[in-house]
Amino acid sequence: MRSLTKSLVSFLKAEDGPTAVEYAVMLALIVVVCIAAITTLGSNANSTFSFVGSSIKPPSGGGTAS
Repeated sequence: MRSLTKSLVSFLKAEDGPTAVEYAVMLALIVVVCIAAITTLGSNANSTFSFVGSSIKPPSGGGTAS
């Protein structure tokens, strides 16, 4: 873990300041887009499964499947 931190710090020090800021902004935008996509997909999946679950009716014979 310590070597990963050292590698990251040395990478950020080796790059120009504006370049590091650009990387941070790009990463933040990617994270926001991913969160929005996952939220939308989760909401759509939830409503679809709720609809399917409410549409399924128990067997009319009251017996068990063979």
